[in-house]
Amino acid sequence: MRKVILQEFVSLDGLAAGPKGSVDFVPRSTQGDRSFGVRQMAFIDSIDTILLGRTTYQMFAAHWPNVTTGDDKQFADKLNATPKVVFSTTLERAPWGSWDPARIAKNPSAEVAQLRQGSGGDMVIWGSISLAQSLIAEQLIDQFQLVVCPVVLGSGTALFRDHTSSLDMRLLNTRSFDRGTVLLTYGVANAKS
Repeated sequence: MRKVILQEFVSLDGLAAGPKGSVDFVPRSTQGDRSFGVRQMAFIDSIDTILLGRTTYQMFAAHWPNVTTGDDKQFADKLNATPKVVFSTTLERAPWGSWDPARIAKNPSAEVAQLRQGSGGDMVIWGSISLAQSLIAEQLIDQFQLVVCPVVLGSGTALFRDHTSSLDMRLLNTRSFDRGTVLLTYGVANAKS
């Protein structure tokens, strides 16, 4: 069975976005960190599908297809070439620059449950807080990769909402990076099969 991996960047106070949905803390915490870049290159080689909510899709599609030079180009090329599913009830198409467009799906829990049973490699969700929260509630996340950034936001959007049911997790790995971020990887004991 394919795994669904949620890789979410969070602040020290557990927020996945700051005031007004800002995620500016992510590049401030990781940009230029070669150790983090090497780890992300290895990670993207381990997945074969990217799952995105509409807002994150729009941010990613405006950025990654335009990365044609510099330190991020190799990662961008792999990300751009990886098949993507965008969950949206409002979008009718999801272009991705000159790369293949993303596929639109409307029902996250049904689509992800079906994808998990199919053949292929693991899938990743980046950002996409609403999508992540709905899949957490449905127990469809197999692994959490929390990239804890060395910043306190004070207010914003928490990854784990108050009504999230209990999740039994086991620590699989920890890793720190040169600019102070720490990756905490947890397996979920009670994910749906």
